[in-house]
Amino acid sequence: MLRLGKKLEIPSPEAALPGRSEALSVAPRHQVLGTLMAPPWPDDVAPHLEEALFGLGCFWGAERKFWEAPGVYTTAVGYAAGSTPNPTYEEICSGRTGHVEVVRVVFDRRETDFAALLRIFWEVHDPTQGMRQGNDVGTQYRSGIYVFSDEQRALAEASRDAYGERLAQAGHGPITSEILAAPPFYFAEDYHQQYLAKNPGGYCGLGGTGVDCPV
Repeated sequence: MLRLGKKLEIPSPEAALPGRSEALSVAPRHQVLGTLMAPPWPDDVAPHLEEALFGLGCFWGAERKFWEAPGVYTTAVGYAAGSTPNPTYEEICSGRTGHVEVVRVVFDRRETDFAALLRIFWEVHDPTQGMRQGNDVGTQYRSGIYVFSDEQRALAEASRDAYGERLAQAGHGPITSEILAAPPFYFAEDYHQQYLAKNPGGYCGLGGTGVDCPV
């Protein structure tokens, strides 16, 4: 129980693992979409692209929900909102980096918008569970929206408040999702990228509340 308790607390930067200076390497193109995994983006689409970053439990199933969405240019899974630079999966599972498993979503504003991605975020997981998502327990599974602009923050906060009211009416507890300025994003190992496309029968880990988001 002591070990579990430690995994439910985000370590201070001083107590976090030291990490490394070099980034983990990933394939250059998306396994499903065929698009680039990282910038610089192609000149014909770059002016229309916007980035979003979400944590909603195990990133394997979460990434698939976003790459299936209309208007999404590319997705990648990784680690964010912790203290250890370029952490490994084993390190974040130890609870000693402070990171959350995240999905980076790059979308085309001509075809979709941030509000549409927020609806996916709220509806495919349970944002009321604190440092867990279903049977997955630990700081890496906390829920979060990491915003890149004041506009994204305003939309995220408005959707949180509206969805919180809908959840309360359905008998759920308060939303525990954090909304923070986007921290550095570190790619997860290549085998995690588009995991459910490479392993169709693999673990998904998502379970929503069954309550639709009103905005």
